[in-house]
Amino acid sequence: MTVTATYFDAATATPPHPVARQALLAALVDGWADPSKLYAQARRARQLLDAARASTAEVLGVRPDELSFTASGTAAAHAAVLGGLAGRRRAGDVLVHSAIEHSAVLHAAERHAAAGGEARPVPVDRLGRLDLAAWSAAVAAPGVALATLISASHEVGTVQPVAEAARACAEAGVPLYVDAAQSIGRLPVGADAALPAGFVPPGWSILTASAHKWGGPPGVGLLVVRKGTRWESPYPADEREAGRTPGVPDLPAIVAAAAALRAVAAEAAAESDRLAALVDRIRAVVAATVPDVEVVGDPVRRLPHLVTFSCLYVDGEALLHALDRRGFAVSSGSSCTSSTLRPSHVLEAMGVLSHGNVRISLHRETTEAEVERFLAELPGVVAELRAQAGAADL
Repeated sequence: MTVTATYFDAATATPPHPVARQALLAALVDGWADPSKLYAQARRARQLLDAARASTAEVLGVRPDELSFTASGTAAAHAAVLGGLAGRRRAGDVLVHSAIEHSAVLHAAERHAAAGGEARPVPVDRLGRLDLAAWSAAVAAPGVALATLISASHEVGTVQPVAEAARACAEAGVPLYVDAAQSIGRLPVGADAALPAGFVPPGWSILTASAHKWGGPPGVGLLVVRKGTRWESPYPADEREAGRTPGVPDLPAIVAAAAALRAVAAEAAAESDRLAALVDRIRAVVAATVPDVEVVGDPVRRLPHLVTFSCLYVDGEALLHALDRRGFAVSSGSSCTSSTLRPSHVLEAMGVLSHGNVRISLHRETTEAEVERFLAELPGVVAELRAQAGAADL
């Protein structure tokens, strides 16, 4: 039997935007030289790099000289955390972060703690929303060097109160780093189409993102450090990218990422509305047709394309493989460490069921027919797995 392939894991990596494919091929012809050199081919490469930086900065609402390209979103997150802490070492050695940060941020926090610093997590509620009172108290404590908050949960889609968190940081004199990987290029449900500062509310000092989340190629991250922010590179000295990130930039990929971001930004309002309606359909039908299921995350303040639900009496890995055999690519377990299939630290922090969970994340190529096919097959898949588990227990 032929199985139709349906990709529902855009929160991990979005299929390349057609504009990105075109820009990548063109840049491979015209932008292969080292942009730091002075001969003709290098000058042309430099023009392409400067244009990509200016275009990306315009979409994000920042200055071009505040933005650096990195080798990945993970590399950008590591540099944001470790560089922000290094730049503020005289203020203290405490890092404040939400309990639901991406593993890249948490790993940087572990490195900081291992070197003698301190990392203090701030809890979230059952919808995955930051406890603002606890956050305000944490950032106002003595010795806090940096605070970090994900813009929207990569696990459940809950949009975080970045503006309010930023105000608390400003009152305490603490810079705020925002991991915006899931937000760039997407308007939250109910958001103003003119959301400032490139899809993220203002008030942050450092921001990172990853191109393959919005339809650019993998291997391109963004690190934005606002003017006036104390930040020191955690890497050995390198003259490229204003000394913020080492190595020769992947110029063709950067050009493609910038082109895709501009295209995605132009489509964001209409595409967010379309995907939000499909996610609303998934939330309602799954809850109505699958017994003993919990749809998690904020149903209102959320990303438009992402929904997570947890099924009782079902193993997450078994559910993932069963759906894969039917052509559905989804995430299960902790989506940022899915190779280990460990229970999600985000769901555990929320206090909801952390096993048997499925994350569905849609993209510009997702169709209504694909969603309806998934909704039609899911109840049977879950029932079959539960029956098998019950038989195994006899």
